[in-house]
Amino acid sequence: MTRRTVLAAATAWPVRSAFAAPCRTLPFLWGAASSGYQVEGDERAADIRILERVPSTLFREPAGLADDHYRRYREDIALLAWLGFNSFRFSLEWARIEPEKGVISRDALAHYRDVLRCCHEHDLVPCVTYSHFANPAWFAAEGGWEARDAVDRFLRYCDVTSRALGDLIGIAATFNEPDLHKLLLWGRPGEPAGKQAMLSEAARQCGSDRFGYYLSGDPQRVEDRMIAAHRRAIGVIRSGPGQYPLGVTLAMTDDQAVGPPGRRDEKRRYVYENWLVAARESADFVGVQVYTRNLIGPAGIVPTSASSEKTAMGWEFYPDCVEGACRYAASVARLPVVVTENGIATDDDAQRQHYIRSAVAALERARRDGVDIRGYYHWSFLDSYEWSAGYAPHMGLVSVNRAMQARVPKPSAALLAGLKLPGSVCWKLVR
Repeated sequence: MTRRTVLAAATAWPVRSAFAAPCRTLPFLWGAASSGYQVEGDERAADIRILERVPSTLFREPAGLADDHYRRYREDIALLAWLGFNSFRFSLEWARIEPEKGVISRDALAHYRDVLRCCHEHDLVPCVTYSHFANPAWFAAEGGWEARDAVDRFLRYCDVTSRALGDLIGIAATFNEPDLHKLLLWGRPGEPAGKQAMLSEAARQCGSDRFGYYLSGDPQRVEDRMIAAHRRAIGVIRSGPGQYPLGVTLAMTDDQAVGPPGRRDEKRRYVYENWLVAARESADFVGVQVYTRNLIGPAGIVPTSASSEKTAMGWEFYPDCVEGACRYAASVARLPVVVTENGIATDDDAQRQHYIRSAVAALERARRDGVDIRGYYHWSFLDSYEWSAGYAPHMGLVSVNRAMQARVPKPSAALLAGLKLPGSVCWKLVR
C-alpha cells in the first residue's frame, strides 16, 4: 500500500475570534468521511431507528449493527492512517450523548474523547460534525426543528459536547447538509408518497402527535431555525476549549444552465444562498458535498440521457462536478472551501478509480484558478448504511463483510491516498 503523502508549504488561515493565541498549523486535509449512525451500529435512541421500524417505513432496511465502528474504531482509524491519509471526518451522535431529554451520557462523551485521542495517536486531524442527520428520538417527538425550543436544545448539546471534547478537535462543522430537504424538493412535484404515514406512525410510537426528522417539516421554517442554531452554535463552540476552524457542510450539485441561466439561478437562491451567506457571516469555511451535476433548463431539471454512464445510485457519472460546485460556493461564501464529501456508489472499483482521478484533476483546476480549497474527503471511508437505500450502494474505499465485520481496502483507497496535488498547502490558524 502507498504510505502517507506529506503535503507541504504554508498559507495563512485567519480564524475569527475574540481571543489572541499562538499560531498552529494543519495540513491540507486529505481523508475520508463517515457518520455515526451509518457506521457505529446499534444506536437505539435515534429518530432514524424508529422510522426504520414502523410498518409504513420508506427505509429499505434498518441500520442494525452497521459496521460496528463504535467498538472497532481503533482498528478503523489505524487502517485509515496506514493507507496514507491525514484526516478522518466523523460525527458526534447527539442521540448517544443525550439519549433522554436533559440526560447527558458521560460514557458517550468518554467514548468520543477516546476516538479523538486515537486520531491524534495516528496523526489524523479529527474533522468533527456536530449533527449528521440523526437526532435524538425525544427531539423528533417534540417536533424536531419546528419545535419552539429546538435551537436552545441544540445549543445545550453543543455546549456540553464542546466543553468535554473541544481541546482535541481539529476542524468542525455544526451541521451536515442542512439544505438537503430543499435540494430534494426543488423542481419536483412534492414529498414521496407514504412519507406522512411513516411520520404519523413514528409519532404514535413515541406517544406524540408529531415527529420531525431531518427531511420533514416546512422547509423554510426549518431552514430559518437551523441557520439561527448554526450562528449561535458557532459562538457557543468557540467559547469552549480548543482552537479550530468552524463551518457548515452543504449538499450541492454542480448546477449547469441549459439555455438562459434564470432557472439555475432560482435553484441556487432557493437551496444554497441563505446558507452560504450565513457561513460568510459566521464561519471559517464552507464544506461542499457534491457527487454529480444537474442540467437545468427553462422548465427545470433536464433528465440525463438514457445512454449516459450512471452510478449505482442512478446519478450521472460526472466527477468534474466538484470543480463547478467549489467555484460557486467560494464565490458566494467568500470563504475557504473544504470538499467534505465526494465519491461514487459502484461495485466496479475501476469505475471508482476513474472517478477519483477525474475529480482530483477537476479540484486542481479550480485551485489553479485561485479557488481557496483547503481539503478533500472521500465519501465514504467504509462501505456503510446509506439511509433509505440501505446497504446496497457501495461507496466506500474499504469493503466491509458485515457478517464477519472484516475490512478489505479496495485499490481505489491506495490510489487516492497516494495522489498529491501540485502546490498543496498547509493552513496556519490564528485565533
